Amino acid sequence: MKETTIPKATAKRLPLYYRYLKFLFDSGKNKVSSTELSEAVKVDSATIRRDFSYFGELGKRGYGYDVESLMNFFAKTLNEDELTNVALVGVGNLGHALINYRFHQSDSIRISAAFDVKEDIVGRILDGVPVYSSNEMSKQIKEQHIEVAILTVPIESAQENADRLVEAGVRGIMNFTPVRINVPDYVQVQNVDLTNEMQTLIYFLSHYKEDKED
Repeated sequence: MKETTIPKATAKRLPLYYRYLKFLFDSGKNKVSSTELSEAVKVDSATIRRDFSYFGELGKRGYGYDVESLMNFFAKTLNEDELTNVALVGVGNLGHALINYRFHQSDSIRISAAFDVKEDIVGRILDGVPVYSSNEMSKQIKEQHIEVAILTVPIESAQENADRLVEAGVRGIMNFTPVRINVPDYVQVQNVDLTNEMQTLIYFLSHYKEDKED
């Protein structure tokens, strides 16, 4: 595949395509058209074809896409064939929920270590995930070769923990705090603000009652 820069909007849709293709494959379906994909994932077919075009010829005109081949292609693209160990920083209510969630939509993602400051939880194993003291964060991240972390700590300690993660070698942070953390350019941050998403949904309900399109 020729090296090219994939737009971030396209990259964000790739897991959506992969999950649906996996569903089709598990259901015994052999081929799928961009129109069928469009109806299932709620992305218009022109956008799907444009997204796929960044990766070369993935389908055949008049035939559509081979489900197994396309699924395997996106699995490799998304590193689904490799296990990624993830650190969880902050084992409060949300942290507990993420451990229990176990990222069941992907067999390639595993929370392998959690960190917290509360003595009553440090040293325990929660649903197979060991909880370490925050003082051991750098040591464990380096020993386990962890490059991705989830941040679910209180607002006041978000930046401090982000700094410690970067210093330990983490290159990607999923930030569940409302704080916009500062990190070096080489570190990717995905901000997930549940309150913001809910407020946006409520706003849309009030102001876009007739229009469901983005």
